[in-house]
Amino acid sequence: MHENRTVYPKRKAQMYQQLQELPKKYKVIALVKMNKVRSTQILPLRKILKGDVEFVSIKDKVAQKAFENLDIPGIKDIVKELTEQCMFIFTNMSPFKLNVLLAKNKIMMAARGGDIASIDIVVPAKNTGIAPGPMLTEFKEAGIPTKIDQGTIWIAKDSTPVLKGQAINEKLASILGKLDIKPVEAGISLYSALEDGLTYAAEEMVIDVEKIRNEFAQAHQEAVSLSIEAAYVTKDNISQILSKASQYARSLSIESGFMTDETKEQILQKADAQAKSLAGQAKDYTPA
Repeated sequence: MHENRTVYPKRKAQMYQQLQELPKKYKVIALVKMNKVRSTQILPLRKILKGDVEFVSIKDKVAQKAFENLDIPGIKDIVKELTEQCMFIFTNMSPFKLNVLLAKNKIMMAARGGDIASIDIVVPAKNTGIAPGPMLTEFKEAGIPTKIDQGTIWIAKDSTPVLKGQAINEKLASILGKLDIKPVEAGISLYSALEDGLTYAAEEMVIDVEKIRNEFAQAHQEAVSLSIEAAYVTKDNISQILSKASQYARSLSIESGFMTDETKEQILQKADAQAKSLAGQAKDYTPA
């Protein structure tokens, strides 16, 4: 006869308790899918974001059990996404800021066969410290020139076996690992997040910071231009408005012939030019 389990492994019990408490402590619950994330990516982030963020790798069934009785709006939307190996991030910062921070804190990692190079892979000339043997053939197949000197393999000159965006085969990945060359940029991004009962999908949390900065700068410039045109005085535009008003007044004074100490010279020059023009026309005039 089947009996319901009443005793659970200590680790699962601790995880269950943690997942019961953390959603009440923090206002944002973010979910990361771990299918393309390596553990070495998480460790630096734990240090960088310590105090602001808590990372919890989970077992989906434990999380479902822990969350099912929590009275937190929207949490059931998160539970529905627990279909693969996942990790929760708990924080009080907005999911948008969190996603930006995660994007900024990417790291360079060793390559695996099939990975795409994030940079042009440059293998510098140096002593590899590797004894001659089968590795010589692997270097040759990778297009890396070598020589034997002092009982070790030396890379004869700088070479670039793979360019940015190209795939790295398994043999080259092995060579790069031995040379401690890390050509793959890796980071983590949020799959979904819950804040104040609102659930955000991955694409909704992606912010192009530079684009938004430029849009704010453009909007500010347009607002300043409009305020100057409308003569709406603020502390930011008063000097420009007064300068524009002064220029308009000067132009009007000259056009109307209204003399002031600042415009009399230009008015007289204009009058002189007009008189000379009129005299020239009179001289050339021939009565019909």
